[in-house]
Amino acid sequence: MDIVNIKLSGKTRREHDLLGEMEIPVEYYFGIQTMRAADNFHISRVRLNFFPELIRALAEVKEGAARANRDLGLLDPQIAEAIVRACEELREGKLREQFVVDMVQGGAGTSTNMNANEVIANRALELLGHTKGEYQYCHPNNHVNLSQSTNDAYPTSVRIATVRSIEKLVEALRRLIDAFHAKGAEFAGVIKMGRTQLQDAVPMTLGQEFEAYAATLTEEIDRLESNMHLFYEINMGATAIGTGINADPDYAALCTKHLCQITGLPLRESSNLVEATSDTGAFIMNSSALKRLAVKLSKICNDLRLLSSGPRCGLNEINLPPRQPGSSIMPGKVNPVIPEVVNQVAFRVIGNDLTVTFAAEAGQLELNVMEPIIVYVLFESIEMLIHAIDTLREKCIVGITANEEVCRRMVHGSIGVVTALNPYLGYETSSMLAKEALQTGKGIYELVLEHKLMSQEELDKVLSPEQMIHPRKRVEE
Repeated sequence: MDIVNIKLSGKTRREHDLLGEMEIPVEYYFGIQTMRAADNFHISRVRLNFFPELIRALAEVKEGAARANRDLGLLDPQIAEAIVRACEELREGKLREQFVVDMVQGGAGTSTNMNANEVIANRALELLGHTKGEYQYCHPNNHVNLSQSTNDAYPTSVRIATVRSIEKLVEALRRLIDAFHAKGAEFAGVIKMGRTQLQDAVPMTLGQEFEAYAATLTEEIDRLESNMHLFYEINMGATAIGTGINADPDYAALCTKHLCQITGLPLRESSNLVEATSDTGAFIMNSSALKRLAVKLSKICNDLRLLSSGPRCGLNEINLPPRQPGSSIMPGKVNPVIPEVVNQVAFRVIGNDLTVTFAAEAGQLELNVMEPIIVYVLFESIEMLIHAIDTLREKCIVGITANEEVCRRMVHGSIGVVTALNPYLGYETSSMLAKEALQTGKGIYELVLEHKLMSQEELDKVLSPEQMIHPRKRVEE
């Protein structure tokens, strides 16, 4: 079974576990437990190596554990150094192809943990001058997994990887916000009609509309960064269920200290390791923040599709950059494909949030065995959002242009400007004017003069679109 895209010599090594023996190609750094997991889980077909930050975090956790065990005299310094060097190579991106287990797996992440343990052990063996599989010199469980369980090593790795992934998402979001700000400045002088419930409301500028998009997305940075801090609390030293069985009393604090140095993150030991081992609250909060961001992005994309609709029979207030022909049968048609794809990403993220909710709720007693699906959908959501945000910015927002004359013409022809007359003529009279305008097709400006309700000079001041886009004091004559 060739599960790594490398050339195989046909030579094998024999490994065993509690279920029996298996021949492993000598080129594979993983061992029998990874082979079993790769055979058992053909689910998402998305392997661990699809998410490099997870592999990096796994290596950091194993390195931190090795350093702590060495300091406590539990691990031979030579073996510890070999494990550390192997982990450093993984952190640099080497042997990434050796992480072959499906992201969706039974066993609460044990297959992921063992994939890391076996790869690190076999690389450490090479560094010690031995061959892969000579586990009497460096064992995946006895040495690489010393003082650990899947139930603390796996969630800790996930938390570290999640922090790094969110940081990348925030960077992408900041770039998109900057693009909206730039368009806000560019369109500051473009007068248009604001709308509520798809009906004419009152005038505004296109710049104000785009600045609002920047503002609403800026709020999401605060949410993401606030939730990111929840992942700084880790449960290393909890081992199986949080009691710390098989770990030295000083191990948890020492391992956390080393992890802080290795990762550069302000990680902290949980105050209650039993609670931390079963708790998935941070994942729920993060998933909720991702959903909130997705909903806002989708709403913005809905707006862009409406504002660019037409070009002859829609609003046609803005032009989205044309990216590809829009129909196989209708010549000349160009569709808003970039906002459309972002909408679809949002739908996926919203669905993933429901998956996280169900998986978190399904936890039982001292462990939540559903963490692998939580991890998979969270990483998928973050990855898709990063790419969607960058695509929206690069292929849509920066190239948007305004149809200024269309926008102004709609303002002048709108009944919505009658709202500006309320303070001067009262609601009843203004309503009468709006009704008459609808019935006759006449403009508000024309009707006010016709009924001699205001002088032309007064009317010009009040109904100037530029005077209706911000608060102003009313000066009584």
